[in-house]
Amino acid sequence: MAPSLTKDSSRAGTPGSEKTFFGHPRGLATLFMTEMWERFSFYGMKALLPLYLIAGGPAEGAAEGGLAMTAATATAIYSIYLAMVYLLAMPGGWFGDRVWGPRKTVTISASIVVLGHLTLAIPGQGAFFAGLALVAIGSGLLKANVSTMVGHLYDGPEDPRRDGGFTVFYIGINIGAFGAPLIIGTVGEKVNWHFGFALAALGMALGLAQFLLGTRHLNPRSSEVPKPLSPEERSSVLRKTLAITGLVAVFYAVVVFTGVYTLNWALIPITIAGLIIPIGVLARIKRDKDLSRDEQSKMNGYIWFFVAAAVFWMIYDQGGSTLSIFAESKTNTVIFGFDFPVSWFQSVNPVMIMALAPVIAWMWLYLAKKAKEPSTVVKFSAGLGLVGLSFVLFLLPLAAASPDSKVSPMWLVGIYLIQTVGELCISPVGLSVTTKMAPEKYASQMMGVWFLAVTAGDCTTGLLSIAGVDLNKSSVVATEAILALIAAFAVYMYRKTVRSHMGEVH
Repeated sequence: MAPSLTKDSSRAGTPGSEKTFFGHPRGLATLFMTEMWERFSFYGMKALLPLYLIAGGPAEGAAEGGLAMTAATATAIYSIYLAMVYLLAMPGGWFGDRVWGPRKTVTISASIVVLGHLTLAIPGQGAFFAGLALVAIGSGLLKANVSTMVGHLYDGPEDPRRDGGFTVFYIGINIGAFGAPLIIGTVGEKVNWHFGFALAALGMALGLAQFLLGTRHLNPRSSEVPKPLSPEERSSVLRKTLAITGLVAVFYAVVVFTGVYTLNWALIPITIAGLIIPIGVLARIKRDKDLSRDEQSKMNGYIWFFVAAAVFWMIYDQGGSTLSIFAESKTNTVIFGFDFPVSWFQSVNPVMIMALAPVIAWMWLYLAKKAKEPSTVVKFSAGLGLVGLSFVLFLLPLAAASPDSKVSPMWLVGIYLIQTVGELCISPVGLSVTTKMAPEKYASQMMGVWFLAVTAGDCTTGLLSIAGVDLNKSSVVATEAILALIAAFAVYMYRKTVRSHMGEVH
């Protein structure tokens, strides 16, 4: 008989007898499906975004054209949008810790994402930026809390199922990410851009419905507010929020009224904030006198992982911008007479993750049984080295492409393969080590701190694009590759120093 997704862990009536999901708590299935549909909506829109931005006038095969922006502007908007999604994961974690609790925060944020995608489905540049902002806010609020609830399913940091649980959860992310470009991307590119955005709204709506139906399987801790705001704190937060919002509104009203406003007036401040805020957040946590000596030591070690992840994501996330724009203009998309949409390239990475994640997870377990599993530090070093090598490989199709000749799509497939293996060395491991090293006071917020590494990396890309740097230029790609390889070497050389700060976490 074929195994089902859920099975009895033991006979009824025995301790621990309950349905499991691939040997993990049943609640993992609820979070797996919720994140799968959320990622379906997110990655579908993400696959369309840079292509929609650069499409000028009616695009071939599409009912409507895009916004006719330059590649540099499209890359900047794409990078800053991703940065904001991950930046807002920090207040998302704060809402989960201090205001609503993780479960309620996910419900509200998913509703905002649905509204955002529906707004994107309305033609017009104004609706586009409003929808983009709503999706960024909703996705940011949702991300940290879903991952935190995964952590709640296990019996502390030393539960041997924990790393495997996050890997299974990561597969759910990539099932949604795989299907999204094939469905949403095809409809958006070949039928109508806005129909594609509407399909993304449907995906998130399905995820929200599934979450509400399955919340009974979650740990009761997911409904708790670990450290509720006092009435005085609520008043203080509200006053500060209103004051900052008012100042920003007045400033931009003056800029617009005087006629000097351009898109860079929005992009540059957001990009700089995305670089400064992660540093400020880490510094604030480090200065917190409530942290024990052990927690302070772990934070010292965690900074190494944070910087390594920022460098990794700076290069990795260009797979949806720099590589996608390269694919649109310089890569052959015809196979056996079939011209496939450029957005389909964004399905390569998730399908590789689904194929390789179980293998990598099994390999870590096999090596652990033989006491040979690489430490978290070594895994991070390997991930950085691989993403650097992927851009070394990118130099070859860059050199081969010309106005009269497009390169084989297999070049991009090879680049995505190397990046995928690197991602599996860093991303699920980083999620897990964050929950293990997080100070108790910052449980949900630390997951937001992990996502700030993505913010820092993407804001660096955005700032380069705003400055007019051609990210498809061989010299720039080579520089990024060298930076990643040097960072990988440095992390490996100082692995003993980092491990000394990690305490019992390895």
